[in-house]
Order: sequence, then structure tokens, then C-alpha cells
Amino acid sequence: MSTAAHVLLALLAAGPQHGYDLKKAHDRRFPRAKPIAFGQVYGTLGRLERDGLVEKRGQSREGGPDRTEFALTDAGREELRAWLETIETPAPYVSSSLLAKVVVALLVDGVEQARDYLTAQRRAHTARLRELTTVKTDPESSLGDVIAADFAIAHLDADLRWLHTTLERVADLHREVHS
Repeated sequence: MSTAAHVLLALLAAGPQHGYDLKKAHDRRFPRAKPIAFGQVYGTLGRLERDGLVEKRGQSREGGPDRTEFALTDAGREELRAWLETIETPAPYVSSSLLAKVVVALLVDGVEQARDYLTAQRRAHTARLRELTTVKTDPESSLGDVIAADFAIAHLDADLRWLHTTLERVADLHREVHS
């Protein structure tokens, strides 16, 4: 089951909600994450209902289209509890478009292209790091904003260390080839 499904289960743990309200609650609680699409919310709710993890509680119109209210079932609460207790396995393989681009640049265009790409990517990462750092000091930032910024900063920092090390290796290779 997807992380999005578990997040919707968690949002429903607070009480029954319409799909529209779930989408808004998701985007409010994960402000720095990719917004969830309405279609994804309703598709996921359909699968959760099929699997007995949520149930329809009724409909209301409230001056607009019909809105179906969904509630968490006991099985949904158990699924959510089990998911929260499951430790995430560290990824066994490294897969990243950043890594792939550097390797491909070395294979196709050689050291110069890889160095140019690494330098440009380092600038982009540094700019994003600055943006996220301002989020942490902004008095308007919620705890969720700060936690999301901390998470992203840790990943950007790791990427920047890797970019620095890789630039050094590429420079060593360049010196070796041109000696």
C-alpha cells in the first residue's frame, strides 16, 4: 500500500471527512511536499473502501456537488498502527537521476561535461538549501514546515557532500588523463 494511502488513513483517524477535506488537510500538513491530486485522493479512497479500511458514512451537498464522507474502520486503524510500527528498510540500491546523469555524462561526453553538470547541480542544491534555511527561521513556519525543511536539508547536505567528493574525483581523473 502506498504512503499516500497511509497518510489518508492517518487523516481519517481524526474523524470522518470528505475527499475534498482530506486533500486540503494533506496539503496543509505537508506544505513542502508535492500536493496530492484530487484524483489520487478519490482513487485511493476507493481502494481503501474496497479493502475494508474505510467506509462511507453519508453524503452532503453543502451548496455544491455531492460529497461522500469517509470514516476509518477498525481494520483501517489496525493497518495504520501496523504501518507506523514497521521500520523502513534502508534502500539496498542507489538509484537517483543525479547519479545517473553524472555517470552518463562521464560515459558520453567525458570529464568536462560531468564537471560542468556537477558544478551547476551544486549551485542549484546550494540555492535550495538557502531557501529551506529561511523556512526554519520564519516565524510563520509551522512545526510541520520546519520538520519538512530539516528533512530536505539533511538530504541536500548529503547530496552536496557527494557532489563535492565527485567533483574532486572528476578533477583527479582529468589531471590523470591530461598528464
